[in-house]
Amino acid sequence: MPEGHTLHRLARLHQQRFAGAPVEVSSPQGRFAEGAAAVNGRVLRKASAWGKHLFHDYEGGLIVHVHLGLYGKFTERPVPMPAPVGQVRMRMVGAEYGTDLRGPTACEILHRAEVDEIIARLGPDPLRRNPDAAKAWTRISKSRRPIGALLMDQSVIAGVGNVYRNELLYRHLIDPHRPGTHIGEDEFDAAWTDLVKLMKVGVSRGKIITIRKADDKGQPSYRPGRPRSYVYRRAGDACRVCGDTIRTEVMEGRNLFWCPTCQV
Repeated sequence: MPEGHTLHRLARLHQQRFAGAPVEVSSPQGRFAEGAAAVNGRVLRKASAWGKHLFHDYEGGLIVHVHLGLYGKFTERPVPMPAPVGQVRMRMVGAEYGTDLRGPTACEILHRAEVDEIIARLGPDPLRRNPDAAKAWTRISKSRRPIGALLMDQSVIAGVGNVYRNELLYRHLIDPHRPGTHIGEDEFDAAWTDLVKLMKVGVSRGKIITIRKADDKGQPSYRPGRPRSYVYRRAGDACRVCGDTIRTEVMEGRNLFWCPTCQV
């Protein structure tokens, strides 16, 4: 599932390419036909993201809300756009560029009050301006759930997915099974500051880069073209620092990875 940095990259890209001018919006697949017709030809005022949610704010108060889910993806192309291929839920065409959206969990028209309701259910987004880290700390410090589960809870911190969850906990040598009530405030502050930096790198580079230069050696990444990781998708491999075997289990439906020696 795309993590928060991906949605912020998309928001920036769509802001640059479409905002301030009328946009042709259609639904070749037909599942978003009514919504597309409602904003077709309107000026896109702003594209923004909060966590894993993307918002296209059009003149007249209508907002297209997109959640990519597991399979959603935007495909960007210069105009003229070729004929749609596959199940294109939404097509946007501007003066110089167009984009096709396929496979999202959500693609819908909302009004501002409905967007505000979504945001109210989310935790602070490390990539937003002046995020309220104290809100996340309050939720974590009062919870007996494992920190590995809390980090994936979008009502605690918005935008963190499985890669950032696993890698952040390793970088701060925190056992993912430790309850939130056993996380120190200094530990949280250091991890939050680090998370903000890591996710900003993700926005600028388009990749999740978590490994320190001194450790960026040894076994290759879990997939060609991806940066090396400390623990993510490395079950059974040797820890890059201590040499112990990386373990894995399923925590609340997602694969968890950790080093039993480094993370205590």
